[in-house]
Amino acid sequence: MEFTITAADHGKNVLSYVRGELGVSGRNLTKLKKLPHGILLNGTHVTVRALLHEGDILRLALEDEAEDMNEHVVPVKLPLDILYEDEDVIALNKPSAMPTHPTLNHYSDTLANALAYYFKERGIPFVFRAVNRLDGDTGGVVLVAKNQVSAHRYSLALQRGQIEKIYIAVLAGVPEPAEGEIKGYIRRVGESIILREVTDSPEGAKFAHTVYRTAAVGNDISAVICTPITGRTHQLRVHFSSIGHPICGDDMYGCPEIYNIGRQALHAAKLSFPNFKTGERIDVIAPIPEDMRALFLSCGIYPDQLFV
Repeated sequence: MEFTITAADHGKNVLSYVRGELGVSGRNLTKLKKLPHGILLNGTHVTVRALLHEGDILRLALEDEAEDMNEHVVPVKLPLDILYEDEDVIALNKPSAMPTHPTLNHYSDTLANALAYYFKERGIPFVFRAVNRLDGDTGGVVLVAKNQVSAHRYSLALQRGQIEKIYIAVLAGVPEPAEGEIKGYIRRVGESIILREVTDSPEGAKFAHTVYRTAAVGNDISAVICTPITGRTHQLRVHFSSIGHPICGDDMYGCPEIYNIGRQALHAAKLSFPNFKTGERIDVIAPIPEDMRALFLSCGIYPDQLFV
């Protein structure tokens, strides 16, 4: 993997840059040191004490190898809807019925299995590193890092608010005001490892912030464009339930049976993230799935008019 040194990193040594900027682990750094071509600066092997200058080309042997792969993620030929791909990340439109990664009851039908097959067919060792995650039964854009450096960079970008996530939700009723923010603390419910609730106390809870706007209304439901500023478990589902307008189909958080499509009507419609090599922002959009489109149309809402 090649990295062009910018003015911001001029004067740093290789160790500081590799550990700090790139987030390379101590184990992998030790591995790089032992390889004859593990660390090359402008084509010449150097130690981690070498100083960097703007415009230098640093080459690190950080590509994943077969030994890095998770043996529990078996390659399975499954449909993949690829929305965007470059040398660092791949963005996919995950169906709502497809789990993101293998679990006890889903060993071979996940997004991770499908990607493992995709890269196996190309002769590329692959380690599944999802940047964002979606609740079960929520579909839409999932961003996956293709190497350990991009995984580190995008994880930090997510923490720093540099990745914007926009969802489309179908709510029971119409929220007031039509456009606003929901702020507060979210915590686990009792001893449950799944259920969450809003609380006034910060004790044992995490602050959560959601921004939303109502895009359309029809037959006692509303189409809402929403952005979770923070990324708490079940955040959107808990927040909308807390204001009396749960997401349609979400029986976990109190939605009535009316307008039930068999899952929470929530879709990760857009992801906006930086390209660290070019500096540009990438916008990836996943079309509204058919079950949500059908729900909208049955209630007099035209989904093609819902812009994110």
